[in-house]
Amino acid sequence: MTIHIQALTFEVIIGLLDFERTTPQRIIVDLESCYDYTPEAFVNYADIVTSIQEELHQARYALLEEALLGLKTRLHHTYPQLKTLSLKLTKPDILPQCAVSLSEHWEF
Repeated sequence: MTIHIQALTFEVIIGLLDFERTTPQRIIVDLESCYDYTPEAFVNYADIVTSIQEELHQARYALLEEALLGLKTRLHHTYPQLKTLSLKLTKPDILPQCAVSLSEHWEF
């Protein structure tokens, strides 16, 4: 099975710039993850959404790179049945002329 979470959008403190450390900004999270489905080991996508939001709100990462690695660690620890994980973090408002994203893919 493959879980897709697309355009999960919320505001968090993330970034290096002075105003980014005090003013929440919009972030968009996209996730794709494969796992072997069994009734005993199903993955609740609503729980994944909550976990992503909690991690990013609590950690207040300075770098998107750190945020990606923190999310990977949390999700892999919480859901050891995940076989692959792809994450993309987008800051749509940081530059007026474009959205900026960072992504990574892992196989476990």
